[in-house]
Amino acid sequence: MSSTIIPARAKAVIFDAYGTLFDVHSAVARHMAEIGPDAARFSEVWRSKQLEYSWVLSLAGRYETFWVLTTKALDYAFARFPDVDPSIRPLLLEAYRSLDAYPEVRETLRALRKKGRQTGILSNGDPGMLNAAVESAGLADDLDAILSVDAAQVFKTSPSTYELVLRALSVTADEVVFVSSNRWDIAGAAALGLTPVWVNRLGLPDEYLELAPSAVIGSVSELA
Repeated sequence: MSSTIIPARAKAVIFDAYGTLFDVHSAVARHMAEIGPDAARFSEVWRSKQLEYSWVLSLAGRYETFWVLTTKALDYAFARFPDVDPSIRPLLLEAYRSLDAYPEVRETLRALRKKGRQTGILSNGDPGMLNAAVESAGLADDLDAILSVDAAQVFKTSPSTYELVLRALSVTADEVVFVSSNRWDIAGAAALGLTPVWVNRLGLPDEYLELAPSAVIGSVSELA
């Protein structure tokens, strides 16, 4: 384990769920044949609208569960791609509740715990979504905490969401490494003083330069 990624003072390594531990595009990938040639774009629209809705509601001082936003975003994707058969809607929603975990996730979580770090999830997902995903991926025994922003009734990047970790694990901000594939999420964690590690699987350009990650990795396996 590289001390440049996880400092010695760190007591917990907390992960974003969607896009970081779980492949958000795996739901559509399971039904590409039914969706057709627009499958990749359909999945991107579904994901982007899901996130957009969370930010708009948070800024407006309103809240709906992430599952509600996920279903609304899917309906928008169907509206954008009218040639996609809407009868597969329940299949896509079922698939989203059991997204594929990236193959290196389980081994990484176990390695971190063996080295004395607490592991957990902090996600926009509501508790039902997260518990279903964790159980489906067989990760329940590898996590010390599964935390949902539902407890704060606001979505990331509100500081109150990251503060859930501090209260749940009785740690200070500088004792938490926060890992996410979403650069905006890294910015939120940095703003509160967590040690943010960006999983940049796609080699995307950096942004939010004033709220920089402490490290950039290509896979969560680099944490182990």
